[in-house]
Amino acid sequence: MKSMLLPVLAFWVGCCPGGALAKQRPSLREPTAPPSPLGLPTLQPPPLPSPLGTPNGQVQPISRNGGRDRPEDKQLDWPQARPTSKEVAHGAPAQPLAPGWKAPARPGLVQRKESPPASWEQEQNHNKGLSPEQAPPQAAVTVGFEAARPWAAKFRPLQTIRAPRAKGGAVASEGGQGRKAGGWEARRRGLQPRKPLKGASRQPGPGDWSQKKAHSRGHSGSSTLETTGRGRKRPGSRRGYRRGPADLGTMEQPMPSLPASCLLAQAAIACSNVKMKHVPALADPGLTTLYLAENEIAKIPAHTFLGLPNLEWLDLSKNKLDARGLHPHAFKNLTRLKRLNLDGNSLSTVPALPTSLQELKLNDNLLQGLQHSSFRGLSQLLTLEVEGNQLHDGNISPLAFQPLHNLLYLRLDRNRLRTIPAGLPASLQELHLGANVIEEVTEGALNRSRSLSVLVLSNNRLQEDRLAPRAWIDLPKLETLDLSHNQLVHVPSFLPRGLRRLTLHHNRIERIPGYVFAHMKPGLEFLHLSHNSLRADGIHGVSFLGLRASLAELLLDHNQLQAVPHGLLGLKGLQVLRLSHNKIRHVPLNSICDTRVTQDSNLISTHLENNLIDRRRIPPTAFSCIRAYHSVVLQPQQGEGEGS
Repeated sequence: MKSMLLPVLAFWVGCCPGGALAKQRPSLREPTAPPSPLGLPTLQPPPLPSPLGTPNGQVQPISRNGGRDRPEDKQLDWPQARPTSKEVAHGAPAQPLAPGWKAPARPGLVQRKESPPASWEQEQNHNKGLSPEQAPPQAAVTVGFEAARPWAAKFRPLQTIRAPRAKGGAVASEGGQGRKAGGWEARRRGLQPRKPLKGASRQPGPGDWSQKKAHSRGHSGSSTLETTGRGRKRPGSRRGYRRGPADLGTMEQPMPSLPASCLLAQAAIACSNVKMKHVPALADPGLTTLYLAENEIAKIPAHTFLGLPNLEWLDLSKNKLDARGLHPHAFKNLTRLKRLNLDGNSLSTVPALPTSLQELKLNDNLLQGLQHSSFRGLSQLLTLEVEGNQLHDGNISPLAFQPLHNLLYLRLDRNRLRTIPAGLPASLQELHLGANVIEEVTEGALNRSRSLSVLVLSNNRLQEDRLAPRAWIDLPKLETLDLSHNQLVHVPSFLPRGLRRLTLHHNRIERIPGYVFAHMKPGLEFLHLSHNSLRADGIHGVSFLGLRASLAELLLDHNQLQAVPHGLLGLKGLQVLRLSHNKIRHVPLNSICDTRVTQDSNLISTHLENNLIDRRRIPPTAFSCIRAYHSVVLQPQQGEGEGS
């Protein structure tokens, strides 16, 4: 009976390796590793590979126990058998180790949990966050020497297995696969790195490791673009370029056509005093401010600003522009330009200007006149400055200012005008005519300027007898009148009714006529009469009539006063009083403070220094109405030292 059962049992076990006995004891087909003398399992020799490698024709090195590979694991582990892709696809379970063999624990080490092995590519794709469908295809194994040594794939994974897809900024490898330029492998395979972008400067780096895909910002002379690794360009800002670790190999200059000292902001470029000889060819719709002052620009062609359609502020002051170098229509296409500064050039005529302009500065040029067409179409202009030119009464057309319907500010200082120009806009609020040779003001000169609030006629040749009685008395909004540095010998009569500030310093004024301010409503706040020839007998008790409640600042320093003027007690709103640098000898009682009333004065600053006052003879109550005694300045006096 035994002789019959043994052959049957052997046949059944041999034919059914997955049968019941295989589940109870080690398979007869699978050799087990005998324990080593130290109680450690010996390494199993790898099975002989087929001529074509694995069933799918690829070498698939695996990590031990499927966990995160350690460096030493990748260098010492042999490839182990694993289920094929077909078995995994059909759901065939992996054969576990026979229960009859168990590897003893390694002394001093914690056993790692057994898990299904994973290939090197699967681990890398898992770390990169790629699904199996997105994983890059594996390279085919080289038949021959490499196939005979399956462990070669374990030691050189980058060469035989890893073949990532080509991305932006990559070069083709030998097998047609795309690979990024730069890095260790590109150098080892002899690949040439990508050439730097046009306009970029080459900076040597160790090993050109910086030839990675980089997001680099560049500025060109014609446009401002942001260059990406994929070769596409898109508009970018003009912010300063910062080099990072990935940019050390190649770098684009901030703006190749601009000097390095130029300042770049989000919507502005400032290149001041950099010896620039021409306007750079820019094409940037986002640029709104261009500052090119203090350079050597002598020529501006018609097409210079075609690439800046949204420019709002252009400063070309202190250059070398003249009528020949500046094209007549250089600014016509700047349809959104609001502020244009052409100060300090050599222009003899006004160029054609865009109708959107709101501020125009042509100071310190060589303008030979203002024609009826000089400001044609500038109905939106608010500020016009033509100071320091060669304008006079004969070369300013009465129709020159006619198109300026909204002009508020006009500056004509430092020319050769003898009279106030005719035809001023009715909208004008501030007129500056200082440093001319104006000798008279006629009645009709300012009749149309009923909105005028500030009038400056300083540094001229005005005399009171050349001022028409009704020259400005009917200007209801005139609040500031500057007649300083003229030839007046007394305060002019018929001053504007609403005047608040009157500046008369540096004249020859000897007296303040009585009732000269009596018609003013609400009255002057500021009266500046310094540096004149006022004497005590030139100021009367009624000289300040009409200023009782309004006058806050009275400056009478640097005159010829021998005593404190009369009428000061009536100025109840006075806060600042200057009587310094005169010839005052005494401060009588009730000249500054009224001792008959107990009310304090509003004076916060009283200057009496540099006179001839003997401080020992000042009455004790002369300044009793002043709340802060230190606000009274009495020293030094003429003829005594600082320490007296």
